Amino acid sequence: MLPRRLVVAAVLFSFILISSPAVAEEGMWPLYDLDKLDFKKLKAQGLELSRKDIYNTRDGGLAGAIFDIGGGTGSFVSRDGLIVTNHHVAFGAIQRKSTVENNYIRDGFYAASREEEIPAIGYSLYATLSSEDVTDRVLGVVNDEMDDLARYKAIDAVRKAIIKECEDGRDVKCRVATMFGGTQYVLYTRFKVRDIRIVYAPPASIGQYGGDIDNWMWPRHTGDYSFMRAYVATDGSSADYAEENVPYHPDVYLPISTAGVKEGDFAMVIGFPGGTSRYASSYEIENLVKHRYPAAIEIIESMLGILDGAAARDSSVAIRVRGKSEGLNNAVKNFHGMLDGFEKADILGTKIATEKDLTAFLKKNRKPGKKYGHVLPEVEEVFDEIMKTEKKDFMIRLMRFGSDYLDMSATIYKWAVEREKEDMERERGYQDRDSTATREGLEHAQINLLPSVDRVTLRYFLELALGLPEDQEMKALEKIFGGREGSDRDDFMEKYLDRLYAVSKIGDLEGRMAMFKMSQAELEAMGDPFIDLAAALKPEDDERIERSKKFRGGIQRLEPQLIGAYREWKGGNLYPDANGTKRFNWGTVKGYSPSDAVYHDYITTLAGVMEKETGEDPFIVPPPLKVAWEKKDYGRYADRVKGDIPVDFLTTSDSTGGNSGSPLLNGRGEVIGLLFDGNYEAMTSDYLFNNVLTRAINVDIRYVLFTVDKVYGHKELMSELTIR
Repeated sequence: MLPRRLVVAAVLFSFILISSPAVAEEGMWPLYDLDKLDFKKLKAQGLELSRKDIYNTRDGGLAGAIFDIGGGTGSFVSRDGLIVTNHHVAFGAIQRKSTVENNYIRDGFYAASREEEIPAIGYSLYATLSSEDVTDRVLGVVNDEMDDLARYKAIDAVRKAIIKECEDGRDVKCRVATMFGGTQYVLYTRFKVRDIRIVYAPPASIGQYGGDIDNWMWPRHTGDYSFMRAYVATDGSSADYAEENVPYHPDVYLPISTAGVKEGDFAMVIGFPGGTSRYASSYEIENLVKHRYPAAIEIIESMLGILDGAAARDSSVAIRVRGKSEGLNNAVKNFHGMLDGFEKADILGTKIATEKDLTAFLKKNRKPGKKYGHVLPEVEEVFDEIMKTEKKDFMIRLMRFGSDYLDMSATIYKWAVEREKEDMERERGYQDRDSTATREGLEHAQINLLPSVDRVTLRYFLELALGLPEDQEMKALEKIFGGREGSDRDDFMEKYLDRLYAVSKIGDLEGRMAMFKMSQAELEAMGDPFIDLAAALKPEDDERIERSKKFRGGIQRLEPQLIGAYREWKGGNLYPDANGTKRFNWGTVKGYSPSDAVYHDYITTLAGVMEKETGEDPFIVPPPLKVAWEKKDYGRYADRVKGDIPVDFLTTSDSTGGNSGSPLLNGRGEVIGLLFDGNYEAMTSDYLFNNVLTRAINVDIRYVLFTVDKVYGHKELMSELTIR
């Protein structure tokens, strides 16, 4: 734990500002803002490239080789669309193609030729083509007379109009991203590649070595990497999987370096961090600490118990639930780490104190006080209102997460309702532009659909929902269960679930896809019990959505003003919170001290892999790796300092979820590693960046090459890479 004075200083610093353009490594900078960085200082640290080398509007620079894929980040590493990313980013594709007979999760997969590559079901990549500031147009539709709900709806409408204009007649997907809580809006135009194939995934004993035990922890010894390939139609347009498709040829792809790293080396990251909240108010943090995280932990741990029990009873079920279990384990460990970090650093208490100091500043200074003095009291009002239905709203959202059957039923029913509106009047996610993705999702769901498991999880969520406080109860469920209690309710619940799963056609692929084409009236006339449940729950979900829109409208109005107040108080340049758009960050290779008398070295080696081996999952060393270890034929992949094969290393990079798979680049723009995790002690970096503790964990590219080349001898893959 840091001394309190350092924690306070770090919290104030992280939540408020960057006082100069190149302080420490904090900040995930949009590429259009790179001119704000001090490139002289970066070059003194080891950068050998210009800003235009990193990003330009002609070919994208190095950044043009990097894209978002599968909820993470990937990079092109060959002219023929070869992609490198994390094993855990590609895991969903690997899992969906795995069976008891061909267990690619356990054994890995390798395609020695293009013909042997297999579809990455459910995967697409989005290559950014351009960005454009559309702030004036978006904010031009709002005025001070609007209430928060009207404000949200006006902004939502103009964003949809901008996206429609951007996409019309073009083979692109567009997005309007919100920066600084609504101070700025940026239109991103992206090319979507829909045909992605798996080239090479190492066995779990490399790609997931250490499993959940080591997750978020240092030292790590995980070879978290996989290779995929992007394909397009013969004319270069985006296309679904087809044998006649050809590899996508990117304008830019990344070279790989075997020079290695040593402590103090410069390293930069380009990727797609999903979300941070460094300008969050104390009211948001209080909700997370006292409500959201504790509730989510309890629910996830219960779900994991259900999934683990089902997996233990049937090996085929174990494969089907593996993806969801991996995600839940990752989330619950993250939430525990968040709570630990919030408590140790007293982030909530410090934020409250910061807001008191800001309020005192505004009271003493007439001009900024007149402009911003109302902001914090109004933020409190907005949160007080949404907290009145917090438990109910949280449960409505989670019920669909807990049951694939209910989720698909609710999706199909809502699509039927929304189709009756004009396209531009529909909810986002239910417009014509979204229909293909929804249809594919409904089809792909069949791969992992397990009615016996789904039934248990749905029952768990129904019990939770029926236990809500009286002032937040879900009326639809209370009506269905008619106030029954005890054994009477248990008996009724069993019969109700029996009918849901025995009668409904939602679990049948053909029946489900037929439902997706039906109107609302046709669906209601079917008498399908899951559709009927979705229809019964929809009015309360609609109310939740309206409350959420009003809340977000208030935040869109107030957060820019709150950031403005901090800027008046402290001055300096600010970077926007991460929001899934492409960002740049830099740092250095560096270890850290998590506690008194403990120091973690910056790098791990193959010796550590062998030391951790137990012979039981997740610490099983694959035989080919043991053989290579015993031979000591390391070639150019050995670390000159350690005299061993490097596995993972640390950098001071600022990162968060979505950065997984991001290439770690040296000063020449060559890949030296792949970012795949952060350290447990700094999970709260989404809210507080602390350059003493915050570290990114990266798989060393030399370990990737060593296992591909020396351990498994995949010469075809090696020959496609540009290795320096």
